[in-house]
Amino acid sequence: MKSIAILGSTGSIGCSTLDVIARHPDRFRPALLTARRDDATLLEQVQRFTPPFVAMVDVAAAARIRPQLPPGTTLFVGEEGLIAAVEACGAQMMVAAIVGGAGLRPTLKGVECGMDIALANKECLVMAGPVFMNAVRQAGVRLLPVDSEHSAIFQCLAGQPREAVASVMLTASGGPFRHTPKQALADITPEQAVRHPNWSMGRKISVDSATLINKGLEVIEARWLFDLNPDQIEVTIHPSSVVHSFVKFVDGSVMAQIGHPDMRAPIALALAWPQRIASGVAPLDPSGSEPWVFEAPDVERFPGLQLCFDALRGPASATTVLNAANEVAVEAFLERQIPFTAIAAVVGETLSRFAHHERLESLEEVLAVDAQARRLATECLADHPLPVAAPPASI
Repeated sequence: MKSIAILGSTGSIGCSTLDVIARHPDRFRPALLTARRDDATLLEQVQRFTPPFVAMVDVAAAARIRPQLPPGTTLFVGEEGLIAAVEACGAQMMVAAIVGGAGLRPTLKGVECGMDIALANKECLVMAGPVFMNAVRQAGVRLLPVDSEHSAIFQCLAGQPREAVASVMLTASGGPFRHTPKQALADITPEQAVRHPNWSMGRKISVDSATLINKGLEVIEARWLFDLNPDQIEVTIHPSSVVHSFVKFVDGSVMAQIGHPDMRAPIALALAWPQRIASGVAPLDPSGSEPWVFEAPDVERFPGLQLCFDALRGPASATTVLNAANEVAVEAFLERQIPFTAIAAVVGETLSRFAHHERLESLEEVLAVDAQARRLATECLADHPLPVAAPPASI
């Protein structure tokens, strides 16, 4: 039976992972469940799956959950407690599903502990691609993609030599504002931005999908996962999200992976690879689906995607800076401090003002750049305040 550590078990990926595990109790058992502050959901998961280890980053939430934990479950608290829990749990595989840069250190700790990594945290590779991949190689662990697009590429590449690959094409739904007039984008609210048309995701990644920056982060992730150069990676808008990616081969052949937009399918593949197991997702019937439409992304209306390509072609620190600035800007948008269109603007300004590094060779260097970029991005926020609504006209 394979033991699984789930980082971010209360989020959408974590909950979907536990759904797959529950379908195969003879194959998998949770060794560690973690959350930042959602103690109610974590407690429900602990009571159902009784993992030996639990980690809660938020101290107040940990205090609420502690008296209700079943006997035999050890609780770790705080950021350092999360790292210690990864080291203590002894899992064979980690599902890395913590959102954002916060997932880098605990995921790397899992690599160091010899865990195979089912990677849903793309920021590990966006922030620290060469450092992370070097750690994976040194530890001799298996790195399996969970993002649906990268899982699709992984499946299409199975058994194919890398020299046979001409390019890959990631599909993007286009988000909820694909047809929104450019002049109306500045008025988008957080409530509108988090309503993704196809996928059920957390708030931050939903906003990233709405700006198309999420697809740009996936481009950077693909570069490291599959050892590609930027010119071998393309993006196409595919609103129905049933074709998850394409691989183009040098002989002119094109392969694609197709299925319902349900994360349980790539999660099940990563957990059981090289076997396939029931995920709870029904096979797609092409005759019953909406027409499959593909179109070029509009990088003028959604400049965040182009910023990601530019950062990937830039100095080593550029993608680290991009990720940090985007996290700061998205949080500010969700807190109603800046308009939707300012997200890409803050990212672009932070990238242009940063004194970049040509090489990043250690986790410490990556974290130092990340911290500096967050400070600079916070300064840039002041240049993009949310417009104050005009008072109603007097009668």
